[in-house]
Amino acid sequence: MTPIAPLALLALLAPSDDPMPDLSNVPGVVIDHSPASSRQYIGSPSLAVLPDGTYVASHDFFGPGSSKDVTVVFASKDRGESWEQIATIKGQWWSTLFVHRDALYLMGTSREYGEGVIRRSTDGGTTWTEPVDSSSGLLLPGKKYHCAPVPVVEHDGRIWRAMEDAEGPGGWGVHFRAFMMSAPVDADLLNAASWTSTNRLGSDLSWLAPVTFGGWLEGNAVVTPEGEMVDILRVDSKPDPGYAAVVRISEDGQAASFDPDSDFIRFPGGAKKFTIRYDPKTEAYWSLTNWVPPRFDLGQPGRTRNTLALIASTNLKDWEIRAVVLHHPDVTKHAFQYVDWLFEGDDLIVVSRTAFDDGLGGAHNAHDANVMTFHRIEGFRTLDGIPDDLGDD
Repeated sequence: MTPIAPLALLALLAPSDDPMPDLSNVPGVVIDHSPASSRQYIGSPSLAVLPDGTYVASHDFFGPGSSKDVTVVFASKDRGESWEQIATIKGQWWSTLFVHRDALYLMGTSREYGEGVIRRSTDGGTTWTEPVDSSSGLLLPGKKYHCAPVPVVEHDGRIWRAMEDAEGPGGWGVHFRAFMMSAPVDADLLNAASWTSTNRLGSDLSWLAPVTFGGWLEGNAVVTPEGEMVDILRVDSKPDPGYAAVVRISEDGQAASFDPDSDFIRFPGGAKKFTIRYDPKTEAYWSLTNWVPPRFDLGQPGRTRNTLALIASTNLKDWEIRAVVLHHPDVTKHAFQYVDWLFEGDDLIVVSRTAFDDGLGGAHNAHDANVMTFHRIEGFRTLDGIPDDLGDD
C-alpha cells in the first residue's frame, strides 16, 4: 500500500466545507505548510543527509500562535521528491541538523532565547535523546542564547559551531554577543564538559558609520584558506545591504577577537541569515543569500527577501554573484529565506523558509513564512549571470 503524504492526509481528514490550500504554484517541493491564519510561521529550516542517503529536514514555528519551543522533523527516501513527518520535538528551537560519526544531531536552543541544547538520534530522526542535564545534552544552562541553522564544521580534530547569547545591553541586534563552541571529534557531544566556548563578543552601534549598524547574529563556522577558524556573521545594516563580520577564533577555541576597522567585508545579502560552505572541487566558498537587486532596494535590506542568489569567493573577502536561483517580483508577501543547503555531486540541495501564494491568502508577510520547500540547484558550479531585469538600473 502506498503511504499517504502528510499534506494529502490532512486533505482527506479536513471537513469538506473548510478551504483547502492550493500549493501548485509554490516553487520546489513543499515539505510543510502552515497557513497564515494559524499565526504559526515556519522558521529555521535545516537539512542533513544520513549515511544511507535519506534526507532529513527540520523547522520550528514562530509567531503569536506558537509556543516558540517546537521543532518538527521530516524525512525523504527519494532524494527530496516527497517528504514524511517523522518527529515533533518539544523544547527545541533555532536548531541545526548534522551527521557526526553516523549519528544524527540537532543543536540549538530549548526555546526562544532559551538554554543551549543538543540531541542525538540513532534511528534517523524518529526518536531523540532528552537534554535534561549536563551529561545528556544541556550544554549552556541558565541564560538567554540565540542561533540559527548554521554550519557545523570539523577542523583540526574538533567540531565547531557558532552561537550567540542575548545578554548584551540594548534591544534586538545590539544585544547579541558572538562566540564559538567546539569539542573534540571523538568526544561525547551530549556531555557539556566536552565543549569549549570562547569569550562572548558584543558589538558597537558606532561601527560602520555612516552606515547604520544594528548588530550581528547567526554566525557561520568557516575555515579560512590559511587554515584558521573564523565566525562569519550576518550584519544588520541599513540602508546599505551588503556586509558580514569576520570574528577571529584562536587555535585552541578559547578566544574570539574582532577589529571593526578590518574585519567587516562586503557580502551580497549579508543583512539576512546565510550559510557558507567550502567546495574542495573549485577551491571556493559558496553561499545562497538574499541579495537585494538595485530595483528592489528600498532601504530596508533586512526585510527584502524575494531574491535568492548564488555567490562565491576564493578568499572569503571578495564575493561574486554567480546566479539568481529563485525570485519573485513582490517583496511584501514573497520570500525565499534562511535557506540551509548541502553539496551533492554537481548539485546543491536546499531547504527554504518560503513565503508564497497558497490559495488561502498567502503568507502573513514575507518574513512570516507559510511554507517549507525543498529545491535542487543542478550544476551550480556552471551557473553564471544575472537576469537583465535584476541588474543595475
